[in-house]
Amino acid sequence: MDRFDALQAFARVVEAGSFTKAARTLNLSKTTVSQLVQQLESRLRVRLLNRTTRQVQVTPEGAAYYERVLRLLADLQDADASLTSATAVPKGRLRVDVPSPFALTLLVPALPIFHARYPDIQLDLGVSDRRVDVVGDNVDCVLRGGELTDSSLRARRVGELPLGVYAAPRYLARLGTPGHPRELEGNTPHRVVGFLNAHTGKVLPLVLSRDGLPFAVQGRHVVAIDDGNAYLAAGIAGLGVLWLPHYMAHAPLARGELVPLFDGWDAGRMPLHLVFPPGRHTSARLRVFVNWLEELLVRHAPLSAWVPPTAK
Repeated sequence: MDRFDALQAFARVVEAGSFTKAARTLNLSKTTVSQLVQQLESRLRVRLLNRTTRQVQVTPEGAAYYERVLRLLADLQDADASLTSATAVPKGRLRVDVPSPFALTLLVPALPIFHARYPDIQLDLGVSDRRVDVVGDNVDCVLRGGELTDSSLRARRVGELPLGVYAAPRYLARLGTPGHPRELEGNTPHRVVGFLNAHTGKVLPLVLSRDGLPFAVQGRHVVAIDDGNAYLAAGIAGLGVLWLPHYMAHAPLARGELVPLFDGWDAGRMPLHLVFPPGRHTSARLRVFVNWLEELLVRHAPLSAWVPPTAK
């Protein structure tokens, strides 16, 4: 038994909660991963995982062992990286998942610059607003807006995106311009376009503030959407009021498709995070992509009103 392979297989199974998903991340067969874990348990004479036909659960002994294995694997990867990072040319396959509006508006138009700088990196770009299983889906990093809910993942806060409230002129011509956020709920004709939270499946409330006092609006909606581009399109079509980052509204505002609402109200900021699988070494290709992405955000700061993580 290769000790390193067995430890790595065990760690990936714990993180993925599945032999099948762990095998996919390691580019091994499910049988091989299962055998490696069994050999590790036999050598230790301790059951690390409880297996059923439907799920894999870590035992208390396995959970304690996993924490030590994770540190050991990280130390080994850091030792290797310290010898190779100075001379390594970033290359290979990089799997990244980003929200659809960010991809369409900012990332994809700038990719020729990234490719010219790093021609040996093959970028596999997932574009969605859905919840991504960082371990099971075998991605290197995920860019997501909003507060993080999974403390087991490694994350890097790369900034904040200021938000605004907008509506289409055709919507306002039909229903009038609301003067206060409370007009979006209760017995009024106004509606919002609902945005479905990828983690909870529930419609996000609009959270605004004035003079430091928060005001949350659930609003009533005729449609709720889980994709940012479709959400924007619904607002432009006149289906309701939108609450979204400034960068998404920039072009529609210039074309006269949207107008801002609630002057004097603060619509808040959306934190922006890069999320990574736990216990994985940061490869040279991932490191240069993260640095380039932060450069991209700085370059587009006037358009998006992006706020760096160190700003107060």
